[in-house]
Amino acid sequence: MRTNYLFTSESVSEGHPDKVSDQISDAIVDLMLAQDPEARVACETMTTTQRVILSGEIRCAPMYDAKNPNWAENGGWAPGAKEEIEKAVRRTVREIGYEQDGFHWQTLTFENHLHGQSAHIAQGVDASGNKDEGAGDQGIMFGFACDETPDLMPATIDYSHKILERLAADRKSGAAPFLEPDAKSQVTLRYENGRPVECTAVVVSTQHAPGYDEGEKEAELKNYIKRVVDEILPDGWITDATEWHINPTGAFEIGGPDGDAGLTGRKIIVDTYGGAAPHGGGAFSGKDPTKVDRSAAYITRYLAKNIVAAGLAKRCTIQLSYAIGVSKPLSLYVDTHGTSAEGVTDEGLEEAIRGIDKLGGLTPRGIRTHLGLNKPIYRPTAAYGHFGRQADGDYFPWERTDLVADLKAAFA
Repeated sequence: MRTNYLFTSESVSEGHPDKVSDQISDAIVDLMLAQDPEARVACETMTTTQRVILSGEIRCAPMYDAKNPNWAENGGWAPGAKEEIEKAVRRTVREIGYEQDGFHWQTLTFENHLHGQSAHIAQGVDASGNKDEGAGDQGIMFGFACDETPDLMPATIDYSHKILERLAADRKSGAAPFLEPDAKSQVTLRYENGRPVECTAVVVSTQHAPGYDEGEKEAELKNYIKRVVDEILPDGWITDATEWHINPTGAFEIGGPDGDAGLTGRKIIVDTYGGAAPHGGGAFSGKDPTKVDRSAAYITRYLAKNIVAAGLAKRCTIQLSYAIGVSKPLSLYVDTHGTSAEGVTDEGLEEAIRGIDKLGGLTPRGIRTHLGLNKPIYRPTAAYGHFGRQADGDYFPWERTDLVADLKAAFA
């Protein structure tokens, strides 16, 4: 493993068109889980100029049942259900802050093409008789943690997120009224002996009010961005040699879905570890927790974070793999990248994980039960990363470190 190098990660704001799509998809997941904790949702969203389009497959008896004769005239939808979905979409866009001519929560055109889940998928996934609930799809999922930040996340992605979170907070509070919702950030850090020690470059592109691309207003915007970055990064990381690129293309007034179409699931590296760890390829947003693309990625992060929090390693990557319709994971892989504590081996960590009964064998149902995932908790995950967030009540339960004692006991 290299010890001296430069590394870069990027983030995008809640107003980025792809993130608008992710948040809408997860708002639909939350809406249906609130109606039915066992709902099945695979919701894809496309956003473009003054338009939002939903597609995908669902199963949520209180809202949709294609076989209900009383709902046949409404295409299988319960009375008022389609209206509730549209309200959730418009509410999400409004809360992000879009009230622009090219994309406005109140006047955009909305299309709903959601339909029933395939019976052939359902028969493989659902529990029946002696058969446990199976994985919603085949695939590989990775989790990661490291001791670079208090959040046990790679520093480059952690600070890229925090810069944009601050911009959004200041925009909504009125502290930075010249900001608009769409923005991107990028942080490059220099690592020395494997630790981040200096920020060599910062890129921030933010949508702005008219006129903030020249003269005194441009200077005001750029000075504000520099102040925010300096406050967020650790002391001493910004130096005279730090390279700044703030709105490097010039004017950025047209943004969001009006400037570029957005799709669910197009920012999966932003959602995870900023490229500092592997990614299995599956998106998270728009999927209920029976889909292991989502739930197994959460449990692998949970396991990796607890291993690092327990002091058993400084860096940890975990992989799980599944087959559609099969409950038991096909493989469990742990790699601590040569950073494990004395007496701790990667094989020993794998054995320790398998021996923790409350994890339920890492089956889809075991994961959902242990982390409490059958709840409407997903909309907040869809911007600023799914990991490295504060575990708060029901939200971000995979960020808890309540497995530390169990893991330590395995090596006592």
